[in-house]
Amino acid sequence: MSPHRFVLALLLLGSLFLPAAQATDGYFDYGFGATAKGGGGAGVAFAQDGLAPATNPAGDAFIHDQVNAGLTYFAPDRGATIGGTSYSANGTRAFYIPEAAWRQGLGEDVSVGIAAYGNGGLDTTYNKPLPGFAFGPASPGPGTNTGIDLEQFFIAPTATYTFFKDHAIGMSAVIVYQRFKASGLENFGISDAGPDSSVGLGARFGYSGNITPWLSLGLTYQPRISTSRFTKYSTLFADHGDFDIPANFAGGVALRPFVGTTLALDVERIQYANIPAIGNQLTPATYGAGLGSPNGPGFGWKDVTAIKIGLIQRVSDPLTLRVGYNYSSQPIPTDQTLFNVLAPAVVQHHFTAGGTWSFNKAIDVTAYATYVPKKTINGSGSPLGPNFNADLYMSQVIVGVGGTWNL
Repeated sequence: MSPHRFVLALLLLGSLFLPAAQATDGYFDYGFGATAKGGGGAGVAFAQDGLAPATNPAGDAFIHDQVNAGLTYFAPDRGATIGGTSYSANGTRAFYIPEAAWRQGLGEDVSVGIAAYGNGGLDTTYNKPLPGFAFGPASPGPGTNTGIDLEQFFIAPTATYTFFKDHAIGMSAVIVYQRFKASGLENFGISDAGPDSSVGLGARFGYSGNITPWLSLGLTYQPRISTSRFTKYSTLFADHGDFDIPANFAGGVALRPFVGTTLALDVERIQYANIPAIGNQLTPATYGAGLGSPNGPGFGWKDVTAIKIGLIQRVSDPLTLRVGYNYSSQPIPTDQTLFNVLAPAVVQHHFTAGGTWSFNKAIDVTAYATYVPKKTINGSGSPLGPNFNADLYMSQVIVGVGGTWNL
């Protein structure tokens, strides 16, 4: 099978298994590709494999021709406490998330590629009915317990141009597919709506350059991506079911103080607050406007700043080791916790480690692990009264493996 057909098969396979429950930097993934994930997700100024366009499309200019495939095992523990009663949201405990990419140079200055990946998701299914005043029936009944499932899949065809030898610009078209379903939301006027889907088309832009032999810089920006509405949930999400992809931008630096040693640092900003369904707060005014209206309540999220640090050390010709740390600011205010029982994305600290073994010039295998300690947000001060407070918690264990076929 030719490399082109091989990568197309991988992308098709990935499209059949959409990612879910990726609540890390808000609900965005903290990094892309097994190599970046082992180093805290940093990669704006330091591309390591063909998944680079998911972080910065210009990174494709600085890697060799290759095909990549990876699989992540994601195990979150999440839930809430409401009125002194604890509820587990672990109806589904484990998720398997694929990714794939291909990169091909066209002469010395131009490259093309494509990356397929998940960049977000939320999943909860509660183990018993939540309080009926907020979500659904107050006592067990024939319906399904409260829960949601948001899945997002991205395909990014990419092109780069290298100028002045050590500087490059890149652009990706970003094709988005989203799927959402919810249950146990009878008090929102939603009963057995089933899954709904949404699509969109956007772009990501980037620059990456080697300023000196020991210093590289990178910049990347993805404008807000407009998507079609979740029509089955037009009475749940603000602005009649609209759920656009937030704009996000990042800067990165990579330092090489010693031969074989790289220290990478990224700072990313995700503008959740500009999307009504995500950023609108639950207040008396928005509650009165009604769910689904342009000014209706959302999850009340703030914008998130994520800081990613990775240390990459080449130990020998076949072995490279990585460690990293990722911190994200808290998106959920303490007075907005009740609606976020559906999406308790409160984790903030990510500790990562990984390594790559090169079997020969053609095949590299990378593995990584991430530990995200439990974070709890205690709800207080809800503008709708004390019954509208909830305590939220989440922790995560993530492991993954990726392979690179060097062309």
